[in-house]
Amino acid sequence: MEDAYARSVSEVLDFFGVDSSKGLTDFQVSQHARLYGKNGTPFWKLVFKQFDDLLVKILIAAALVSFLLALINGETGLIAFLEPSVILMILAANAAVGVITETNAEKALEELRAYQADIATVLRNGCFSILPATELVPGDIVEVSVGCKIPADMRMIEMLSGQLRVDQAILTGESSSVEKDLESTIATNAVYQDKTNILFSGTVVVAGRARAVVIGVGANTAMGSIRDSMLRTDDEATPLKKKLDEFGTFLAKVIAGICVLVWIVNIGHFRDPAHGGFLRGAIHYFKIAVALAVAAIPEGLPAVVTTCLALGTKRMARLNAIVRSLPSVETLGCTTVICSDKTGTLTTNMMSVSKICVVHSIKNGPEVAEFGVSGTTYAPEGFIFDNTGVQLEFPAQLPCLLHIAMCSALCNESLLQYNPDKGNYEKIGESTEVALRVLAEKVGLPGFDSMPSALNMLSKHKRASYCNHYWENQFKKVSVLEFSRDRKMMSVLCNHKQMEIMFSKGAPESIISRCTNILCNNDGSTIPIDATLRAELDSRFNSFAGKETLRCLALALKIMPMGQQTLSFDDEKDLTFIGLVGMLDPPREEVRNAMISCMTAGIRVIVVTGDNKSTAESVCRKIGAFDHLVDYVGHSYTAAEFEELPGTQQTMALQRMALLTRVEPSHKRMLVEALQNQNEVVAMTGDGVNDAPALKKADIGIAMGSGTAVAKSASDMVLADDNFATIVAAVAEGRAIYNNTKQFIRYMISSNIGEVVCIFVAAVLGIPDTLAPVQLLWVNLVTDGLPATAIGFNKPDSDVMKAKPRKVSEAVVSGWLFFRYLVIGAYVGLATVAGFIWWFIYSETGPKLPYTELMNFDTCPTRETTYPCSIFEDRHPSTVAMTVLVVVEMFNALNNLSENQSLLVIPPWSNLWLVASIILTMLLHILILYVPPLSTLFSVTSLSWNEWAVILYLSFPVIIIDEVLKFFSRNSHGIRFNFRFRRYDALPKKELRDK
Repeated sequence: MEDAYARSVSEVLDFFGVDSSKGLTDFQVSQHARLYGKNGTPFWKLVFKQFDDLLVKILIAAALVSFLLALINGETGLIAFLEPSVILMILAANAAVGVITETNAEKALEELRAYQADIATVLRNGCFSILPATELVPGDIVEVSVGCKIPADMRMIEMLSGQLRVDQAILTGESSSVEKDLESTIATNAVYQDKTNILFSGTVVVAGRARAVVIGVGANTAMGSIRDSMLRTDDEATPLKKKLDEFGTFLAKVIAGICVLVWIVNIGHFRDPAHGGFLRGAIHYFKIAVALAVAAIPEGLPAVVTTCLALGTKRMARLNAIVRSLPSVETLGCTTVICSDKTGTLTTNMMSVSKICVVHSIKNGPEVAEFGVSGTTYAPEGFIFDNTGVQLEFPAQLPCLLHIAMCSALCNESLLQYNPDKGNYEKIGESTEVALRVLAEKVGLPGFDSMPSALNMLSKHKRASYCNHYWENQFKKVSVLEFSRDRKMMSVLCNHKQMEIMFSKGAPESIISRCTNILCNNDGSTIPIDATLRAELDSRFNSFAGKETLRCLALALKIMPMGQQTLSFDDEKDLTFIGLVGMLDPPREEVRNAMISCMTAGIRVIVVTGDNKSTAESVCRKIGAFDHLVDYVGHSYTAAEFEELPGTQQTMALQRMALLTRVEPSHKRMLVEALQNQNEVVAMTGDGVNDAPALKKADIGIAMGSGTAVAKSASDMVLADDNFATIVAAVAEGRAIYNNTKQFIRYMISSNIGEVVCIFVAAVLGIPDTLAPVQLLWVNLVTDGLPATAIGFNKPDSDVMKAKPRKVSEAVVSGWLFFRYLVIGAYVGLATVAGFIWWFIYSETGPKLPYTELMNFDTCPTRETTYPCSIFEDRHPSTVAMTVLVVVEMFNALNNLSENQSLLVIPPWSNLWLVASIILTMLLHILILYVPPLSTLFSVTSLSWNEWAVILYLSFPVIIIDEVLKFFSRNSHGIRFNFRFRRYDALPKKELRDK
């Protein structure tokens, strides 16, 4: 309903046919679900998407031509359908792999959304029930109250409290909450801010309670329209996709040229008596040309690329990186700049107390003691250390630490609990208050020698707040003075054994100014505070807040008159100072090593945060982002400082920048565009609706698992754990995938070149067809496909994160690499033809013909010979040739364990999947040789030991040849050769700008 804001309550309810006192019936729910539809990519579109590839289209054409030629020749039954059927089966398998992996990626994202799914209190059939927000339909009556996230776009119908206020900053950017009402809006061209009777999906109720009717779900919400506008943006092809498309176009032209050439070369043979006429001869050689096309196209390439990327996404999912589109995995490999958010990505987003300051004694002048606290999450795991770094065995035996634990537990409105589903500790309330709760758990309880070990024996659920609950049971809360901005403190009155105590916490400047006494840590005595002591405390506070950029709170107590039941602001004076605690959002422990990996890999990290400059610089120092800098001038900017720079200075600043602070979402997009203009490949993190444009603009948009659905929809990858180290691991995975992709493309293309050389040489020499089309298909699909897929399991090179990022314009197949393909391919083809000729001329079981007889085989029926012409239809020579082709390709698969490293350095057993695939391939090949129905189908026969020995002699040299080529690659000769052959690059190099 587009104009619900301008309609009255009764008009809206009538539109949906709903009774506000009963809600929708089950029938209406199913009816509305059908009527208003659901979101998601239609399945048929995903299927057709898999066939949108040039090589796949050529193969479909080859299958149709093969089928038509079979019909023209009068073939029927299995023979006519075999070749096209096998081609179409492998294409269907490829499409299935693509569809399954893409739907799995979407499902993983949906699972992440469900993990944090909103629920709604819905009125249906006259009863209220709590349902997942995803089950809502337009017309549902929903009740909302304080803290609720609005589950859909809704029109207010009934106020259940004095007022209803909603925080809709996520949608409109309004800094303060908005009051909602029931009246219809009369404004023309109303914007979101004008629609005061509409509750928008994703916004949060901050005050009041009300009922509303759902008017839009999914894409038909204000949030949904933002998300859809992001999704309507056309996705740019990734570098690998562009290169493979260029490679496909190049290959198609080469194939067409060779096919025409073979046909033309054999025009003179069209009239040979063996064919039975000119037309039949033309058709025969046209079939050879089609066989050449089948041989030249790596049928399994699309499937293997998809499988390799899918394997990468699975590995990345285990690393907590959920990939939304398969090709983006590979794009990570060329990332040159990572723009990372600070809070929650580089840090834990879990406030933790790291320092405690108390007064030890004043006997010999003010003696202040500092304690360190370990642990960087909400888990009650960590220790207290003195200023020499020695761990305190029983912290609760020290008076000040004991009273700090009491005050932290009692002057506190937050909750800490263990979530068994997520396996972590969660907060409810302010993060600073939860940090104090965790501190109370780390201090422990007094009077038990076995306290630390006894606490560790508790279940995680009980351990979460065991000490806090102990203090809450000992001290009964009587009255609370809430925190206010003018006082900058809060107080709580507690009763303990007929004694009234007030605990206070707040900003150090507010608490210390109200203190007249101080608690000493050495003996628990209370002494008056003097100017010297006050100056010393101020000095420590300034050190904590300034140099160490800690967020500080001071804690105090006061003994109150017996029987007092209420607190007033006047009671907050003459306090006794207990101690000072400094807390921070601690850097993640694994981030420092991740930063070092980035620097080694030539990837620049720019920290982007809305925080102030000093706090952000402190975090950057701790995580190693500034390790390579002598000073921060020219490397650390606020957004305002950067915008004020002249154009040329901005360009220079971008090349040196390591930190950008006080940013708004618009600055993120500006930063991405500026970096892309300098030909950088940019990864950008974000979590809010307003981050979506920057995420979409970036080459790799990385959304946080805890972020909004809109940010996730705009992103290429979602971090389930919000962790920067996961991004770095994903970059390493992207590089490894690209390297493996190059390896199996190299393997498949060199094998296919071998097949083309084999058919072409046989046609030029005028000898019988060495391989039948069905044999070529078997080699391409089964014996090539399995090892090529296994090459995707190659372990990343140990130096994968030590090399600089590759350039986006770098060809998948460079000149030198293509030369290597040709050399290996030429040997594969010549070895196959050699095996075929060997059987006719030298084999003990063969006819031992002179070579000239073999060349003139087609005139055999027209002249007298000493041998029967049926010898040219013997299945032995093509079986030997086919087996040479299979075995030489198995050896060639071992060559592809690494592009340049010798097999002596990276042995076969480094990839057991490859070894297993080679064994399986050979077993399948032996199966078709020795099992009669299969051997008839593939026109092959069994081989003798002597024939197997010759096959091995012909096949093994491919390893020696490639070892020599690898040696040249590792030395400068390969580089010079590459320069000389640059203009013959298989893949045209052209400048491109992704996204």
